Amino acid sequence: MDACTAVGREIDKVLTKFTSYSDHASTTIASLRSNIESLKVEIDQVGSGDITEAQAVILSQALGRVKEAVTRLSTEHRDLHSSVSKVGKAIDKNFTADFGCISNDSVFSGKKHHLINEVICQHFFREGLLDIAEEHIKETNLSLQEESREPFFELNRILAALKERNLAPALQWAEENRDKLISQRSTLEFKLHRLAYINLLSQGPSRVPEAIDYARHNFTPFVFQHEKVIQSLMGCLLYVKGGLINSPYADLLSCDQWTEICDVFTRDACALLGLSVDSSLAVCVNAGCTALPILLNIKQVMQQRQVPNIWNTKEELPIEIDLGPSSRYHSIFACPILRQQSTENNPPMRLICGHVISRDALNKLTTSAKLKCPYCPVEQNPQDAIQISF
Repeated sequence: MDACTAVGREIDKVLTKFTSYSDHASTTIASLRSNIESLKVEIDQVGSGDITEAQAVILSQALGRVKEAVTRLSTEHRDLHSSVSKVGKAIDKNFTADFGCISNDSVFSGKKHHLINEVICQHFFREGLLDIAEEHIKETNLSLQEESREPFFELNRILAALKERNLAPALQWAEENRDKLISQRSTLEFKLHRLAYINLLSQGPSRVPEAIDYARHNFTPFVFQHEKVIQSLMGCLLYVKGGLINSPYADLLSCDQWTEICDVFTRDACALLGLSVDSSLAVCVNAGCTALPILLNIKQVMQQRQVPNIWNTKEELPIEIDLGPSSRYHSIFACPILRQQSTENNPPMRLICGHVISRDALNKLTTSAKLKCPYCPVEQNPQDAIQISF
C-alpha cells in the first residue's frame, strides 16, 4: 500500500502540472489570437494601400510575441517530460518485478495444477461467467460433473433476478428449501417476504389492501421469531398516504435493503450447498496481495543483514501476517508447553483429563508408555489422547 501511495503522489504532481500547463497555454493562445484578430481588422481597413510605419512596427512586435510565447510553451512542455519520467522511476523504485525469491512453483505442478484450474473454473461459475468457464474447461481438459455446475447456474439466476428487484425466484427457492434453512437458523425467507411487503406499500395507498393480505398470509409463520419487526412493519401502514419516504420508516426504502438481501441469499445458499461464501480464488488473491509486500520487505531486510538462511522453507513464514478479520476461519492453538502454534503435522491433542497440548509435546512428555499431565496429577496412556480440530 505504501508503494501505491508513493507512486500516487508522483502521479498527482504530474496531473497538477498538466492542468496548470493546459490552463496557462489556453490563456496565452487566446490572448495572442485576440491580438492577431485586432491587427487583421486594422490591416483590412488599409485596403490595397501600403501599411504605415507604425502599423509595421506593431505587426513586427506581434510576431515577436507569438514567437516568444511558442518558445516559452515549448520549454514548459519539455519540462513535463521530466515529471512524467519521475513516475516511471517511482514505479521502478517502489514495485518489485521479480517475485521469484518468495514464490513456490511446486504449487503449479502435477495434481495441484489440476486443482488450480478447478478453482479458477469455479470462480467463473460463481461470477456468472458461464461461457468463459465452459471454454476454460475445454482448454484445460477438466472433467467437472454436471451436478457440480447446476448449483452455480441456479445461484446466478436468482441473484440476477434480485438485482433486477424480482423476488419471485428467490422466494420460490426459499420455500422449496424451508426446512433446511430453518435448521441453519436462516432469516432469508422472512427478509424476502418483508421486502415484498415493503415493495407493495411503496406503490401507494391503492396497494395497501394487497399488502395487508400479503402480510396476513406470509408473516404468520414468523410471528414468534420476528414479532417486534412485524409490529414495526404494520406501523408503516399509518404513513402510506403521506409517503413512506417522509416517514420514520424511510430507511426501509433504501437501496441497501436490496444489497443486503443479495448478501443474505448468497451466504445462506452457499451454506446450504456446502460452498464457501467467497470464491476460493478471490480469497487467495486477496490474501496474497496483503501478504506480498510484507514478505518482500522481510526478504529485503534479510538480504541487507546477510541472514537469508533464517527463512529456509516456503511452507512456513518467518513472522505472523495479519490478513484481517475476514480471513480468520478458525481458532489457532498454541501449545503451552512448547510455546509454538500447531500445524498439520503437529496438531493439538486432548488428554483424558481435558487439557490440550501439541502432539510433539505429548511425545516428549511420554515416558515408559505413560504420560503425566503437566497441569494436573492425572496419569494416563498417551494412546488415549484424541486429536481435536477447531
